[in-house]
Amino acid sequence: MDGGPAPADLLSRCRFPAAGSAVDCAFSGGADSTALVVLAVAAGCRVTAVHVDHGLRASSGDEAAAARHLAEIVGVPFVLRRLDLADGPNLEARARAARAASLPPGALTGHTADDRAETLLINLLRGSGLDGLTAMGPIPTRPILTLRRAETAGLCRRLGLATVTDPSNDDPRFVRARVRTELVPLLDSIAGRDVTPVLARSAAVLGADRDLLDVLAADLDPTDARAIAAAPAPLASRALRRWLVSDGYRPGVATIQRVLAVARGDAVACELAGGRRVERHRQLLRMRNHGPVASGGGMPTTGAS
Repeated sequence: MDGGPAPADLLSRCRFPAAGSAVDCAFSGGADSTALVVLAVAAGCRVTAVHVDHGLRASSGDEAAAARHLAEIVGVPFVLRRLDLADGPNLEARARAARAASLPPGALTGHTADDRAETLLINLLRGSGLDGLTAMGPIPTRPILTLRRAETAGLCRRLGLATVTDPSNDDPRFVRARVRTELVPLLDSIAGRDVTPVLARSAAVLGADRDLLDVLAADLDPTDARAIAAAPAPLASRALRRWLVSDGYRPGVATIQRVLAVARGDAVACELAGGRRVERHRQLLRMRNHGPVASGGGMPTTGAS
């Protein structure tokens, strides 16, 4: 057995539900998800390991069998969810969304501090704002977020658990794989230190700032055009974003700018995605649904009311 950390060495930094709680754990069979299951058991939870087979590789059946065997060794029930995902454009995002949809609600995931640091970098490359840069903040479904990937691997080695290797983790087609294998090592070299804790701390600091802005924005009525126009832009944007959320998706910067133009009197209305329209009437903003937007929609209607 390797001299890696024992479960008791890591549990104090984890946030599992109370002993006796029934939990589902997303379980690929990799080191992170195996450590998640082992630690959940050590925390006294009643664990079910849920493995999602995307069906993208000829070897995926063997990986599912190896994950089942690991679950048997750890002593937890195993559930297999099979998907039929086709290769092609946006595979990384589609696979992630399909996996999330197939997991039971509230399933625990094995995300670590390394995942959080990588997510911050990925979102920075995508031009994300404050919400994106908070990067996978702590929530009840991420109980091992403060652990490092080296620690989860060390725990599995200590326990003699032969974990599954996912070849997609090194596939250069995927942005996350390149960030993990190329960008983070380069940043370590440039900084002369391990940058993952620095990035994770930055995400936590940004998360605290975001939470404060959310509290302040909650007192701002997004339908009051005068209040929105007079408020600092970060607060006005957050209040509008909360109001305009649709099907779980928050509007982008361009949409917010169009609605701000209506609030300020630069336009009397603007079209939004999904056939919605924001109008200003007697200094109040209101949203109407009027079906699909025709070609050229999304532009503000100029004028004053």
